[in-house]
Amino acid sequence: MQPRAIGPFLLAACCCTAQAQPVVYGIVDVAVEHLTNVGLAGGGLTRVPGVTGSVPSRLGFRAAEDLGDGLRAVFTIEQGFAPDAGSLNQGGRAFGRQAFVGLSGNWGTLTLGRQYTMLVWSLFDADILGPNMHGMASLDAYIANARADNAVAYRGSFAGFTVGATYSAGRDAVNAGPSPAGTNCPGESATDKKACREWSVLGKYDTNDWGVAFAVDELRGGPGAFAGLSSSAMKDTRVTANGYVKFGQAKLGAGLVRRDNDGNPATPKSDLWFLGASYLVNPLFMIDGEAFQLRYKNSGNRSTIGVARMTYFLSKRTALYASLGHIDNAGTLNFSVSGGAGGSNPMAGGAQTALASGIRHTF
Repeated sequence: MQPRAIGPFLLAACCCTAQAQPVVYGIVDVAVEHLTNVGLAGGGLTRVPGVTGSVPSRLGFRAAEDLGDGLRAVFTIEQGFAPDAGSLNQGGRAFGRQAFVGLSGNWGTLTLGRQYTMLVWSLFDADILGPNMHGMASLDAYIANARADNAVAYRGSFAGFTVGATYSAGRDAVNAGPSPAGTNCPGESATDKKACREWSVLGKYDTNDWGVAFAVDELRGGPGAFAGLSSSAMKDTRVTANGYVKFGQAKLGAGLVRRDNDGNPATPKSDLWFLGASYLVNPLFMIDGEAFQLRYKNSGNRSTIGVARMTYFLSKRTALYASLGHIDNAGTLNFSVSGGAGGSNPMAGGAQTALASGIRHTF
């Protein structure tokens, strides 16, 4: 098992394979978490998060059919669920994580449906903790929810280089916000063709020991859309440059996500930096950690997170883990250190610590 051993599980859950028969797969990940300094009263909170533990829980179906001459038909449908209550995530969608069909060959893969934007694929290797409950998504929830409805996507890899793009004429048809799970921006309008459009591009290069990636992800607003993007003239753009390097059983990852958000007119520009490392101590035990800092341009608003995590593998499919995170907010910011569920924010400018332990099983 290699550093960041959760990576193969996530990749298997996100990608198409060459198997001829449909495959059922999934992850069930449940943790118990305690947070300090919650709300204006500053009390403690103990809970079972429903959005994510070390990774979000899911159930999926995928298959690939050989059409001959190297051409395959592929599909994936994948639902996210909250194991604390057994309810659906992604705004209540039946298959909110992914739902696409397409064709694949030595030229790449072309798919249509609800699917990840290229922002996700650009960060997959460099963001060490990924969708852990204490991680980058605590400062920018879209990063863990970068998907688009009504999307056409292409991705191909050639001699270490990966290129990709998505385009959606209506990025989010669910009214379940304001949150990345549903932003009320269905688009596909005959009178406003720019409304709720999404596009992204990816360029990536990987070797056996290191890799670098660059991506751009742009969201358009629309009438009635949440998060302040109430007009198709308004945009929310993220640009990332990141990379990783491996040293034996160790891995380092770092990068920047630069954002220009018309939905936040007071401080539209921000930088989210991250630096992380993982080390496989032995085949059964791994430690990893990451630091994140979000800074707003021309503002005193700043949030810094530090996270340490350890994982013990009971088998190839089952693992126990513990995660410790701490956040310091400055200015008017009140981000929670935990993206595991809502309702845990401290008061503005407040600090917070979270400790969680859980169990994860993949199938």
